[in-house]
Amino acid sequence: MNVKNVITDDLNIGYEEHGDSEGFPVILLHGFPYDIRSWDKVIPFLVNGGKRVLVPYLRGYGPTRFRYPRTPRKAQQSAIAQDVVDFANNLGISEFALSGFDWGNRAACIVSIFHPNMVKAFVSIGGYAVQDTVNSELPASADSEAKLWYQWYFNTEQGRVGLERNRRDIIRYLWETWSPSWKYSNEVFEASAASFDNPDFVEITLHSYRHRHMNATGEDRFVEIEQELSKGPVIEVPSIVLRGGESGLWTPSRGSGKDKEKFGQLIDWRVVDGAGHDLPVQRPEEVSSALLELI
Repeated sequence: MNVKNVITDDLNIGYEEHGDSEGFPVILLHGFPYDIRSWDKVIPFLVNGGKRVLVPYLRGYGPTRFRYPRTPRKAQQSAIAQDVVDFANNLGISEFALSGFDWGNRAACIVSIFHPNMVKAFVSIGGYAVQDTVNSELPASADSEAKLWYQWYFNTEQGRVGLERNRRDIIRYLWETWSPSWKYSNEVFEASAASFDNPDFVEITLHSYRHRHMNATGEDRFVEIEQELSKGPVIEVPSIVLRGGESGLWTPSRGSGKDKEKFGQLIDWRVVDGAGHDLPVQRPEEVSSALLELI
């Protein structure tokens, strides 16, 4: 695939573009610890639907690079979201459809909250994902806390060393435990693995998980945004929520619950059976059909 580049104030963002350059733009956002290859089976459906598909590498992944050595290697939720806005603005795209999972879903939620005029349609994979990084969080159940072991690990120096030395082992383990019914081939894993060799991958990962647990400071420019996000603002763009029915992280309820409260224009809410955490890999037709339906 040919990788293109967009220059923003902070980043040189690598991305792939597919489909009709005159078609309606669809931006697809990957999460941790994945890369743009997670969308490979979604893209053909959208291209066949006449759409312009843009798939950027998040900061710290693949060919995306910080422009300056002095720029803090930080990755709080609002920074990832701002990258999406900067990406679109620098391509001259004023309106687009959006979908993401994991970090990408969180960024998409925030873009939809603060820039609803830009987001015509939003397919949220995982539901409402905005974090409260201002107020202390309450402990969850033992089962939930255990599934988040990697977050606590990354808040330690042992976690830093582990991620530096064993990142592929850790990532492959997370892939498999988060989608326990899915079998990843070595070929599929290796297609993404080079993205984790980005020189900023470790620092970006550590900052994201330390900031969300109030163990690292964020960027000054996002203080007010994080305060607003701590209030759990409603997303007011046309949205469909998809949740993997066989996720190793969370077992979704069969009712829309919190998502119905947080998506002011919730068109539909679906549990996708046979899909784990990285739903676009396992059920790409569900993602593409939801996007095309909303657009």
